[in-house]
Amino acid sequence: MNNRELAKSLIDRIPESRLYYVLSYLQGAAVPDEIPNADTQEAFAELESGGGHRFSGTTEDLFVELMEG
Repeated sequence: MNNRELAKSLIDRIPESRLYYVLSYLQGAAVPDEIPNADTQEAFAELESGGGHRFSGTTEDLFVELMEG
């Protein structure tokens, strides 16, 4: 039995009260991997080549820094 057949047989054994959780997971798993857009790919390349600006801190600190600039 392959993984797909096993998954289908297990779904039949899941109680209706828990099926919602399985469906939510499956919907997320069924989405194809997203490819970053051109701007994001360019930003990654900039960071990999030593450019750009790296930030490490809290989200609050990030927004303070953004509001200052």
